[in-house]
Amino acid sequence: MIAYLEGTVIHTTDKFIILNTGNIGYKVSVTPEIISLCKNEEQIALFIHTSVRENSIDLFGFQNSEELSFFELLLDVSGIGPRSALGIIGLAPIHTIKRAIATGDVSYLNKVSGIGKKTAEKIIIELRDKLQSYKQDSDTPSTLREEGDLLEALKSLGYSQNEARDALKNIPPSIEGTNARIKEALRILSGN
Repeated sequence: MIAYLEGTVIHTTDKFIILNTGNIGYKVSVTPEIISLCKNEEQIALFIHTSVRENSIDLFGFQNSEELSFFELLLDVSGIGPRSALGIIGLAPIHTIKRAIATGDVSYLNKVSGIGKKTAEKIIIELRDKLQSYKQDSDTPSTLREEGDLLEALKSLGYSQNEARDALKNIPPSIEGTNARIKEALRILSGN
């Protein structure tokens, strides 16, 4: 099985990249965040999950081993395939998704295409105990909702999900309150 690839990006789409390693091009499905970081002719290293099915072999790439481990944890939930798991990981930073699962926030997982309420509840039921440490986190479900609302607000202003996620990641923890956080995110996005 392929577990790690390092090479040059020779092509990108909105769902995958083609990575040239040793004159062999590998099609690797990745999150929108990775796609936004990749430019043609750029070097990149990815941790890989190889999915082997009856009629295909697919590669899924991640920036670090934590993302890969969480992806594989999601695959343990019956009914969650690699594409759905990749969609969940692409939704928000890993620690935010883990908090949403640990606190039982179904609405957060519903934002992924193909994940309905029943599937989101199934993910929460099957993984909640494995993610208990995230429930003890100082963030509450209302904080998760606020983060989701901020993301939606920035998207409604015309920013992509990746741009909005990156801006939210860069807001200092000292800035509190929805309005102050939106203003800071807009400042970050405008480059001032």
